[in-house]
Amino acid sequence: MLPRFVLNHLLPALAAVLLFAPHATAAEAAGSKPNIIFIMADDLGYGDLGCYGQTLIKTPRIDQMAAEGMKFRQFYAGNTVCAPSRSVLMTGQHMGHTHVRGNAAGKLQALRDQDVTVAEVLKQADYSTALCGKWGLGDDLDGARSGWPNRQGFDFFYGYLNQVHAHNYYPRFLWRNFTKEPLRNEVVDNGRGGGGFVGGYATKRIDYSHDLVAEEALEYIRQQKDGPFFLYLALTIPHSNNEGTRGTGHGQEVPDYGIYADRDWPDQDKGQAAMITRMDKDVGRVLDLLEELDIDEKTVVMFTSDNGPHNEGGHNPERFTPAGPLRGMKRDLYEGGIRVPFIVWWPGTTPAGTVSDHVGYFGDLMATTADLAGVKPPENIDSISFVPEITGHPDRQAKHDYLYWEFYERGSAQAVVRGKWKAVRVPMSTGPIELFDVSVDLGEAHDVAAEHPDVVKAMAAIMDEAHEPKEGWTPRGKPAKKKSPPGHGKAPF
Repeated sequence: MLPRFVLNHLLPALAAVLLFAPHATAAEAAGSKPNIIFIMADDLGYGDLGCYGQTLIKTPRIDQMAAEGMKFRQFYAGNTVCAPSRSVLMTGQHMGHTHVRGNAAGKLQALRDQDVTVAEVLKQADYSTALCGKWGLGDDLDGARSGWPNRQGFDFFYGYLNQVHAHNYYPRFLWRNFTKEPLRNEVVDNGRGGGGFVGGYATKRIDYSHDLVAEEALEYIRQQKDGPFFLYLALTIPHSNNEGTRGTGHGQEVPDYGIYADRDWPDQDKGQAAMITRMDKDVGRVLDLLEELDIDEKTVVMFTSDNGPHNEGGHNPERFTPAGPLRGMKRDLYEGGIRVPFIVWWPGTTPAGTVSDHVGYFGDLMATTADLAGVKPPENIDSISFVPEITGHPDRQAKHDYLYWEFYERGSAQAVVRGKWKAVRVPMSTGPIELFDVSVDLGEAHDVAAEHPDVVKAMAAIMDEAHEPKEGWTPRGKPAKKKSPPGHGKAPF
């Protein structure tokens, strides 16, 4: 066997030759199927990480991940709230096509048997698959276990099934596959969620769910080190416990404030920062374990957030400017609600220290993982593989004609990104269209719709074409009284 340092020089060259072979998949080019780890934070903003401009909250391990990998500047979540964003991620279908289109309950928020997930596609390539953390696409209201992860391609599931249950970091139980695993916490329920998944807050706090989920993920990696495996690590940090806020006035639940304990900040702000830094530490533990097991070069790790930052739990978002230079937050279809941090780390394959301007979104995980695994993705998807980009071949990278979103709360909204143009329509289908040139107006401060009627007309046609009506989904609530103010407009890098 050749020494490892010789292989380290030979393999990239061999991979480069094979990558240019006609019709070669990424798996064929590499000669093996890489392990895939997709780490997703919950309500983490574009500006919440040091590598994206944050100065007060410390995220050294994720910053290191970016320095050793590829950081994307224009990558988008599937939606501006959690359940539909995860539906886009798992199905590879944008918001006009995917089944789950909002945060709801019961069958409306459960994937169906006919919905093919990323995990199911990877099972075709003999991947072991696991979800640790928050699912948000299933329920058990009818006893049928609709949309359960284990019925959607995952061999192993540990964590939260329902997003309201996931608000509580000290829950009464977590799920291990189909079994409730009791924890030592004592919880006050508030009746939200239904079906045994009620939200609440703990009066006796012992078992912190994030720590339990992180340990399960690390153990799964150890058990599956011979690969190939797919780990979907769907963390709940830094989502607020909204029910806890109502009960105690403090939704940033964390065992301790760590390095922020002595800061002259309200406890909610200390908690917000401490949650993110705690998450950063555990991302680092994942990377360290891959190196320890000598599988880091066989594993592609992706890190992102499910949508923009929240304004919940009692903390002051103005302290940390979590959306960075962007306009809006969670529940907006402006950039702050949907543009998210996205980092890819794949030692020996992804060029280190690179910044990508490729425009992608959650739906692309489907085509990308299929490409990596050497299998065909489903046909009815809105997905483009970004493997050429992350393997150092941007000249071969396909591009989307447009990206599309819709949102059913606050009176509803639609958005389209096409090239340098961003269009937002409130309410969907009937409202006026705002138009922004995000190449020069990142903060969406200047509506130029009046100057470009042809572009507005084209964007309206895309919105009408992309939206397929879905039974059960109609606009909810009234439009926000105040439009989200423009962002700062200047990128921190």
